[in-house]
Amino acid sequence: MKAYHDIINRAIDILRQGGVILYPTDTIWGLGCDATNDDAVERIYAIKQRNESKSMLILLDTDSKLPYYVRRVPDIAWQLIDVSDNPLTLIYPGARNVSPGLLADDGSLGIRIVNDDFCADLVARLRKPLVSTSANMAGEKPPANFSEISNEIKDAADYIVPLRQNEKHKKTASSIIKLEVDGQFKIIR
Repeated sequence: MKAYHDIINRAIDILRQGGVILYPTDTIWGLGCDATNDDAVERIYAIKQRNESKSMLILLDTDSKLPYYVRRVPDIAWQLIDVSDNPLTLIYPGARNVSPGLLADDGSLGIRIVNDDFCADLVARLRKPLVSTSANMAGEKPPANFSEISNEIKDAADYIVPLRQNEKHKKTASSIIKLEVDGQFKIIR
């Protein structure tokens, strides 16, 4: 297997060129791209055959970057991040500085602070948020591990990260909570 450093460098090169990667996350395998690149975001929608009205989430390596991507981070967000033991995606109102194709109709955006060394290293080195959407076609069940990813998805990616492909244990998607500026929230999943 390639050295970890080489894998990160190759993924970064692909992402900076506007490419799409297939990669392991702290939850399930995902398709990803530079979250600020409109063309790359549109390409992921096309690969998944997903309606663009269904927004996708982004990954950040640290919560200190949240204010750059959210106009006003609700106080409850910091508390939820601090107490969460499992992967948690928070949907924030007033998103900014990402491709408009990632935003929901109400201007909100799902963001997960990753708890995975590879993803955190990737986002830190890219110096931009990373799109993360399940590695499946729209309407199909998300893959629980690499072996469940369709050849159609694998063939569409510009780079498949050669890590954790032999893991057989089933992974699940993150919990999702939608936040409002006033501190109200709604549990989505």
